[in-house]
Amino acid sequence: MITLRMERVTLSVAGLSCESCERTIEHSLTTVDGVTRVEAHHEAETVDVVVTDDVSADDLSDAIRDAGYEPLA
Repeated sequence: MITLRMERVTLSVAGLSCESCERTIEHSLTTVDGVTRVEAHHEAETVDVVVTDDVSADDLSDAIRDAGYEPLA
């Protein structure tokens, strides 16, 4: 039996200003292997992501940039 460890990560994202932005970022992040859940919040300019332990911060940042937004440190 294989057990995957899941982790919840909250990322700040510049330019996340509306519901359409939320959908765009959510779609981009769900294409990353190992991402199991995404919930964007334009009011707080954050994205909550549940990932397996093999997903790197760079993977998530790249997906956010590919969607046209900038992850914040």
